[in-house]
This record gives sequence, C-alpha cells and structure tokens, in this order.
Amino acid sequence: MSTTESITAAPKKTGRGKNIALWVAQVLLAYQIGLGGVLKLIGDPTMVGMFEAIGAGQWFRYVVAVIEIAGAIGLLVPRLTGVAALGLVGLLVCAAGTNAFVLGGPPIIEAVLIVIAGLVVWGRWSRVKAFFGAK
Repeated sequence: MSTTESITAAPKKTGRGKNIALWVAQVLLAYQIGLGGVLKLIGDPTMVGMFEAIGAGQWFRYVVAVIEIAGAIGLLVPRLTGVAALGLVGLLVCAAGTNAFVLGGPPIIEAVLIVIAGLVVWGRWSRVKAFFGAK
C-alpha cells in the first residue's frame, strides 16, 4: 500500500458495532438486575416470600439486593463492566441453582441472564484482565 492510499483510506471502524451491542446488553442487564435488587431491598412481598421459601433468612435478601445493585451499577461504569458481569454470572448461577433445586422452578430467566452476562464478560474480557492487572 502506498503512502497516498494509506492517507486516503477510510479509517476502520472495527469493533464499533460490537461495542454498541455490548452497551445495549449491559444497560438491559443492569436494568433487570438492578430492578430485582431494588425490589428485594424495599421488601416487595414477592421477594420476602421467596426468601422465606428459601429458608436462608431475610438478612440474605438484603445481601443479595446489595450485590445486585452493585453489579448493576458496575455494568454502567466502563472500567468495571467486565468484572461486574463476571460477578453477576456467579450470582446468577447460584440463583438458577436455588430456583431449580430449592424452589423447584425452572431457571429460565436466570439462564437467559447468564447468557447475556457471559457475552458481556466475553466482550469485555480485556477489561477483566486489566482490572486484575493481567496482560
């Protein structure tokens, strides 16, 4: 490629569409997880009943609520997006197991959210590595 061609060639926009898709996924995931956290925190009767059925105590509802809200906020902070999604994958795997084995319901919603969070982790893997100081 000559110097003239390299100057006049349009800049590549590789990754822009991926970045937009990841941000859409992050915002939707943050909304869904954050809403669940807020409902747990304010004592929504459905959430109180669910944690009664789990049998771990209402204190655990508050712990999960804080983790969910922190994860939702982290999804919206560029430096934390990958790490927040990674943490939410762990939380959602536990939620799916609790739903399936303790509450006896199909963990369909959790499975969908795990896939979305997993895609965010994959798409933001460089940020996860950077957060932990890996190259």
